[in-house]
Amino acid sequence: MDKVLKKKIWVFILSLIGFITTIKLAMIYYDANFNPYALASFCSINDFIDCDSVAKTTESQFWGIPLAYWGMFLYLFIIMLLFANKLKNIKFLKFLEVFKNPLDYIASLGLISFIISMTLLFISLHEIRKLCVLCAATYILNFIIGAVAVDFKDGGFGKAIKQSFLDFVDAIKVKKYLIMFIAVMLAAAGFLTYTTMSNVFTPQIQKKKDFQEFVKAKYNKYAVVGNQLGDKDGKVIVEIYSDYRCPICRSHNIMMHKLAKELKNVKFVHHNFPLCTDCNPYILQTLGGHEDSCMLARYAYAAEKQGNLWGMNTVLFDAKPKDEAAVLEYAKQMKLDVNKLQKDANSQEAMFALRNDIQMAADRGFNGTPVTVVNGKPYTGVKPYKEFKDWMIEQGALPRDEQSN
Repeated sequence: MDKVLKKKIWVFILSLIGFITTIKLAMIYYDANFNPYALASFCSINDFIDCDSVAKTTESQFWGIPLAYWGMFLYLFIIMLLFANKLKNIKFLKFLEVFKNPLDYIASLGLISFIISMTLLFISLHEIRKLCVLCAATYILNFIIGAVAVDFKDGGFGKAIKQSFLDFVDAIKVKKYLIMFIAVMLAAAGFLTYTTMSNVFTPQIQKKKDFQEFVKAKYNKYAVVGNQLGDKDGKVIVEIYSDYRCPICRSHNIMMHKLAKELKNVKFVHHNFPLCTDCNPYILQTLGGHEDSCMLARYAYAAEKQGNLWGMNTVLFDAKPKDEAAVLEYAKQMKLDVNKLQKDANSQEAMFALRNDIQMAADRGFNGTPVTVVNGKPYTGVKPYKEFKDWMIEQGALPRDEQSN
């Protein structure tokens, strides 16, 4: 069998395997990001080998296009190159005549895609700390395809890359092909701009962008003062369990305040669940940085007795007072009775109220923060803002610019 033909057959088989693999990866990506009822895929084996979790990360896309789709395009393009000599005889595919040395192009693509693959593998292992075994399979395929296509006796990859560049330069010397190339590049740039801006294929990116408003906020611009957040007689009851030293709780707190501004018929109720063994017997050990979270919770109760729970709530999250003296200084700025505040915070009543919150959380099976309970239905962690809002609307909340019937 002719050596070149043999190479093309092997490249075709490997590319077909790669194409089928990326189709499966695309299905996993869709289920992970668009199908809330999907079961775990066969390659989500444990905490490390987990294709589903990798698919949900922002690193699983490039320019708004899932990496699985890029892979499908790569393998289809390679297969097209293999048949370019025959396809060019079709009238509307005549432009394929510019692909004079397909194996050189495939060798170059194989090498480039393998280098990209190694970068993705590094990100997967060191940033995401999870491995997608199907992705890893395509990385190996990319290298093998390049190695099969290249002619090591005739300059190897260096010659393949050089020949690919020279053929490209020759092609764009022809005016009609230059115009066609520019048109294709403009169309591709427009499409990639759309996918990047709209996140139509990448909801995980949109969720991250939505969340940045709350993570990067220097202060809570939606903050209220007093003991009431939301409507006093709201039919939708939102209970919040949080820890003032929990970083994600601060973002969650800003979300809840924004929801109170935008929705009516909702009443927000704050509960404390400090992740500190000083007051929480259900925590095996105090998490780093949470050593004084019990003290902060008691000061929140004390502020409630002076009619400003939510004002103190915002101060504790935003100012991050380093100790009790700092809390008292902020309390003075809030025009609270500092002596009474300190006395109430260290009273048996405050300890009882705190223990009651902790016991209630434990009885409900909560062991972390934040927890949001909407009309008795709990969610641990932080949802994207829109999902929180939709959840509350489903339970009966109304936008504040909408009148009740």
